[in-house]
Amino acid sequence: MHLKGALHVHTTCSDGNLTIRQVVSVYENLGFDFIALTDHDFLIKPGCYSEVGLIETDLIIFTGVELTVFEKGYIHVNKINGEKEVLHIFNHPGELGLNFEKVKDRILEVSKRIPIDAVEITSKGFKCPEYNTDEIPFHKVATDDSHNRMGCGRAWIEMDCRRNKDSILRAIKRGSFWNCYKS
Repeated sequence: MHLKGALHVHTTCSDGNLTIRQVVSVYENLGFDFIALTDHDFLIKPGCYSEVGLIETDLIIFTGVELTVFEKGYIHVNKINGEKEVLHIFNHPGELGLNFEKVKDRILEVSKRIPIDAVEITSKGFKCPEYNTDEIPFHKVATDDSHNRMGCGRAWIEMDCRRNKDSILRAIKRGSFWNCYKS
């Protein structure tokens, strides 16, 4: 089955401008099949994802968290939960304000502590082609890191796999997806 998804979505559970229900509505209208709610660990409101199971939708909704990790400065890693599988994505390397070698060093050092499965090659949904290189030995994903309506649907992944959380996460871990961008 062909699926389209967003792996980095913020809501009013942390610093986003849209509620979970609004985010679901926006991404449904954009033709997405799945989204990952990844609000910031230090801002997330306790219990805010409890309403996810109450929303009537065909959208697969992953819950996760954008972890703040210290590695010669603060960086972010998304942890996305499936039923059994867990996916870790090194977030927005282009926003670290460092040269390529230092960013690569941070990614490799963090991967010694957290099992990094992929690295974002976008910043707020815009391409950062310098990170789409084999020098970074992880799969590369396009995300929109949406915090508001305007940020939704700028970049996403597509894949052909079974329509369930663990199949989606396993496909990403295998690199069985492609990156897409709004033109």
